[in-house]
Formats: sequence, structure tokens, C-alpha cells
Amino acid sequence: MVKKQYRVLIVDDDKNIRRMIEVHLKKEKIYDALHASNGEACLRVFTEDVPDLVLLDIQMPGIDGIETLEQIKKQYSRIPIVMMSAHGTIDIAVRSMKLGAYDFITKPFSGDRLLITLHNALENSELKGEVEQLRRELQEKYQFKNIIGQSGAMHEEFRAVSKVIDSNVTVLLYGESGTGKELIARAIHYEGSKRRNGPFVAVNCSALPETLLESELFGHEKGSFTGASQRRIGKFEQADGGTVFLDEVGEMAPSTQVKVLRVLQEREFERVGGNDLVKVDVRLISATNKNLEEEVRQDGFREDLFYRLSVFPIKIPPLRERKDDIPLLLEHFIEKYAEREEKDVSSASPDVLELLMAYHWPGNVRELENTVERAVVLAASRDIVANDLPPNVRVMGERRVVDTSKTLNMWIEKLEEEALRKALLECEGNVSLTARKLGIGRATIYRKAKKYGLPILR
Repeated sequence: MVKKQYRVLIVDDDKNIRRMIEVHLKKEKIYDALHASNGEACLRVFTEDVPDLVLLDIQMPGIDGIETLEQIKKQYSRIPIVMMSAHGTIDIAVRSMKLGAYDFITKPFSGDRLLITLHNALENSELKGEVEQLRRELQEKYQFKNIIGQSGAMHEEFRAVSKVIDSNVTVLLYGESGTGKELIARAIHYEGSKRRNGPFVAVNCSALPETLLESELFGHEKGSFTGASQRRIGKFEQADGGTVFLDEVGEMAPSTQVKVLRVLQEREFERVGGNDLVKVDVRLISATNKNLEEEVRQDGFREDLFYRLSVFPIKIPPLRERKDDIPLLLEHFIEKYAEREEKDVSSASPDVLELLMAYHWPGNVRELENTVERAVVLAASRDIVANDLPPNVRVMGERRVVDTSKTLNMWIEKLEEEALRKALLECEGNVSLTARKLGIGRATIYRKAKKYGLPILR
């Protein structure tokens, strides 16, 4: 346990019992004992010094232990409370636990039993505190204010998302790889009032073969297939009360699509190899970089599932359609990776921003983030410079500044260079493909590429 000292409030009308408990506590040297002779005195202690744990007798004059327990839990729900009684019954123990008590021990009890109970109660309380802190951090991390974007395309996206965060509607996110679909899905979950305290479980449907994906989503029973040595709980069960995010949902096999459809319609499924129905309450957010409508037309995706998934479709724009956001993203990623790498890098030179704005970003925001991360690592000064960027961004993203003093031949060369640059990019540097695309010979491609310093694949 992290804490060195714990304040334990002992509440009992018998002074001798309080002293006996304190003697046991002092053996551990990590407990400070506070005393209260009845329920009223116990509640007064809370107005002055909130303890870490309460040992609370049930049979006391005035406010009894059960009523004291109720009043404490109304305001201090996380404080672990261990009930004590010399006349313990199952009914009293059950009632105490329902009201929030951590445990119930019957007098007389041994010192070892007492210390073990206290240790477990405090450890459980600290674990709960860590979980709550982690949940708060996740909620803070995935707020929409942390999603960077000021372009018109992003404002349209934010408006669409704001309409669904407090509902249970099924959402389908369209967008190219690297546009931040999972980030948007997490923001919907953690910003929403209905499921933010439930789990968020993400599954990449393209990362697993058909048989493993079905087991991953729905779980399996022991012995259902070779290697299934024990029952496994699937992602839908793990996400009960929360959200399941299915990334690349268009990659699901038809048999898996049927089971996902059943979950959406009936809120139930069977584990692989099982017969028992498993009931779940989950919200489904899915994402794809495919045109699912076209997949439906070509019988590559179930039409009924498509309509179930796309109750509320949201299109996430690629970075090339929201280049106004690049300066903000650049600043954010520099700060993020400079802190991680412990480097004094704080900005980028103007030509770097010009290159980033000119580049077409096929990998979208993810590629931009990787580019900035690399540049921060390579940076030799406070400013990222052009040489810190990857060669493909430097060369393919280079943009010439318009100069009215140029001659006609200079402008023709500029257009020629830009045409060759674009063709090489589209053909991924392949000389033969580029030559056929432009209708010129391979030798000309080599000569012009060398002239303009463009990358080619030999």
C-alpha cells in the first residue's frame, strides 16, 4: 500500500473493546486510532478529521451502527466501513453490505482476523480510488476540447457528434485510415452522460482472422475448439454497461456479421461452442474506411446489418481537406513529443510549415503525428527545420513560391516539374508507370527527375 499511516476510527460504546482494538492496531505501526463511543460522536469526528477507515459497532445507545453507516455513506461513499457485532446474524450482515459496508466481523475476533480485514478494506479502497482517478483522467483526455480542429470540415463533424453523445444511438464513423476515428469514438463515450462510467472496449476487425474474431467478440466455452482450455469472456460481455467500438467493421466475415446483427436486435448472443444466452447492454460505435453502401450492392456486406450500424453516420474528413488544422496539430505534436523526449524543441521554421501544408498526407493525422515525432527526435535546435522531415514530405510536399519576375521558360519548367512530381507520387516512384501515365519515355523520366531532384524507383 502506498500510504504510510492510516487513521482508523473505532466506534464502540465499550471503552475496553476500543482499547483492545487500538493495542492490535499499534502492532502494525501504520495505524493511528481515533475513538468514538456512539453514533453521534462518530459523526462529529467526520466534521473535524475524516478517517481512512471506520470500525463500527452495530449495537449502541442512541443512533445505532446501521443508521450511522447510512449517514456516513451518504457523504463519504468511498470510506471503507467494517461492521462489528457480538450478536451477528446473517440478516444484519446482508443489510450492512447492501448499505455499503465493506465487511462484517463478529465479536470476539482475533487480532489477526482484525488486521487482515483492515488491510483488505484499505487495499480495496485504494484500488477503487485508482480506478476512479483513471476514469477521470480518461474522461479529461477524451473530451472534445482536446480534439484539435478549427477548419469548417471539423466544425461540421463536431456539430454532428454533439447530437449523439447523450444518446444510445448506434454510430457509424466513415473516414480514411489515420483520421482519428477511434479518438472520436472515445470522445463520444467519455463525454456522454449515459455510459461514461462504463467500459470502452475497442476491437480492430481487420487484425484477426474470422475464427479468432468471433471468439474475441463473443467469447467461447471450454473445449469449443482446439486450444480452448477454459471459458473466455468476449468483448461484448466485457463492455456491458458501456461501449463497444468496432474498427474496420467492413472486414467482418458474413458469419460474424450475423452474430453482431443479433446483438443489435436482441441484445443477446451465445458464446462460441455454448448454448446459454448472454444478455448485454452495450452501445455500438463502428468505423470503416470502406464504402459500405457499395459493399452492400456487391454482396460484400449484409444490408440489414448496414442499416443497423448506420443509424447515425458521421464522415470524418481527411487531413488534406482540413489543412487549416495543420498549424494547430503541428504545435500540439511538438509540445507532446518534446516533453516525452525531454528536448527543448518548441517550434518549426516557416519552410517546414510550408512543406507540411503542401504535402497531401495519405496517412492523415497519424502520418503527421509520426512525422513530427521523428522531427522532434532529430531536431538539433529549438526549431524543427526542413532536414528533420522525412524525404517524402520534403520532396513531394515542396511548393514553389510564385515569382512574377520569372520568364515563360521558367514557368514551363515549373509546370513540368509539378506534373512530374504529381505523377511520380501517384505511381509511387515507379518509372515505367510514370512514363506511361505522362506519355513520355523512361529515359526522359530519368533525366527530368535528376534535373528536379525527384525520387524514383530504379
